[in-house]
Amino acid sequence: MRHPHGEPSDLIRSVSRALRVLEAVGQSPKGLTVKQIARRCELTTATTYHLVRTLAYEGYVIRREDGTYIVGLQVADRFRELTAALRVPAAADDLLRRATAETGFSHYIGRFLGGQIVLANVAEGPQSPYLEDLIPGWDDGAHATAIGKALLATLTPEQRLRYLKDWGMREFTPQTITQPEALDVDLAAGERRGMHIELNQYRVGVGCAAVVLRADRDPERRLVIGCAMPAEQLVATAHAVRRRLQTTARAIGASLAGEDPGVMAV
Repeated sequence: MRHPHGEPSDLIRSVSRALRVLEAVGQSPKGLTVKQIARRCELTTATTYHLVRTLAYEGYVIRREDGTYIVGLQVADRFRELTAALRVPAAADDLLRRATAETGFSHYIGRFLGGQIVLANVAEGPQSPYLEDLIPGWDDGAHATAIGKALLATLTPEQRLRYLKDWGMREFTPQTITQPEALDVDLAAGERRGMHIELNQYRVGVGCAAVVLRADRDPERRLVIGCAMPAEQLVATAHAVRRRLQTTARAIGASLAGEDPGVMAV
């Protein structure tokens, strides 16, 4: 998703085009020829050829024997660097994985990064539905997830409305909340409950719950923790889920209490 505030005045077109080429290749696991890339990116074949050659030289795309291009290994290296920059310190990550091992449910830590809500840590559990999109760096659909709601609830109404206007309220399922006013009501209910939830709003059949792990005046240092499970199971065990999340949040918060102020900075 392009930044909602529009193009900068000093945008370097060649860099922008190269990234568009990389995105097009990444969205096509079977690979694309130069001509196919050119059509998808609305570029001339000559320009596309030069961009692809440069990306291949730098390791960001790979040319296969049939002439098609796929994503290169350098992309995997950048992803590993992103996850390392996002995640909380090892002691806190260990506690997150322990909660997953004890409950069998996938657990997540979310935070703000550059004004966007992103997943920082993910520990997948065998009893949770598999959610292939929810990986470190995921930054879509904050309004439709419990992690996103818990962080949105820390904003002022004006800040929250601006965030939703910038990043939208995509309809993931028929149950997704797509109006800011309705979301405000949902967030108020979550605050009274002491836990934010979503049922069938991001994925049909899935429920998620989240609580604040660390509150801070600086949005970039705010952390929330959540877990995912079958929706009907969350409905039946909501009180127990809240107690478990709050206990885990306190334990992780204590492990972070002595950290250096710069540890969480990206």
